[in-house]
Amino acid sequence: MELLQLQYFITVARLEHMTEAAQSLHVTQSSLSKTIQRLEEDLGVPLFDRIGRNLRLNEFGSRFLQRAERALFELEQGKQELSDLSSPEHGALELAVTAASTLPNILRAFRKKRPHLQFHVQMLSTQEMVTLLHRGEVDFCLSSPPVQGDDIECQIVCKDPILLAVPLGHRLAGRTSVSLSELRNESFVGVKKGYGTRDLVDSICNSVGFEPKYVYEGNEPARLSALVEAEIGIAFLPSSARNSREQIAYLHIEDHELVREIALLWHKSRYISRAAQEFREVVVAYFLEMSVNP
Repeated sequence: MELLQLQYFITVARLEHMTEAAQSLHVTQSSLSKTIQRLEEDLGVPLFDRIGRNLRLNEFGSRFLQRAERALFELEQGKQELSDLSSPEHGALELAVTAASTLPNILRAFRKKRPHLQFHVQMLSTQEMVTLLHRGEVDFCLSSPPVQGDDIECQIVCKDPILLAVPLGHRLAGRTSVSLSELRNESFVGVKKGYGTRDLVDSICNSVGFEPKYVYEGNEPARLSALVEAEIGIAFLPSSARNSREQIAYLHIEDHELVREIALLWHKSRYISRAAQEFREVVVAYFLEMSVNP
């Protein structure tokens, strides 16, 4: 059994489509098919059910996928550990976030400590982020809500109130607070379902008898304040996202405690490099400072 066979198998298993997998791996479809066939011959069992041109991972394949992912995960951890030992001042950091409003300040503080380190950030839904976590493909996640799991470490670093953002010309702009029941006929802008703040807000609104009417749903939370300023709709935004330069009024929600918890997540078995440890220290220090000087 070869390492290349495992890499090819994992890609095919995740996509369940030979053509897409070949394109992803930058190999020919015939070469990929032969590699998978040799792997099945080595194992003595079929890993996929073939229905016409479609593939479906069968029970043998599902069980083997877990072992194959674990094997490649351990090899990748060893590679990262050696890289960290040989070049501690360099390296790379893989991050995923569902709570992005605080990220620019955190990255700015971290870059001052590690100016030469490269990092890659993905803005994801909660489920997408959890998938990468389970695969061990990210160093840390900043998530709201927190995520629990047998292989996931979860450290809550912040409790961030959610406020109602309205443009200055809105009928509610002169108020300091509002009840949810007063908002049933309003138009909202927000992120798509699957993001923690959106799911929390929808759940609370449903509990008081209405479903928010969204005129815009996106995957970039930072864009929402601009849409509120443009009077496209009102929005539920975390307190940490406020900017004094915005032409926006923020109101507290009466009768309901709308608070998002932000957590730092990492895979229990993933190797934590020195740079990653320092990133965790920066995150904890940032939120501690924010709580002292809101």
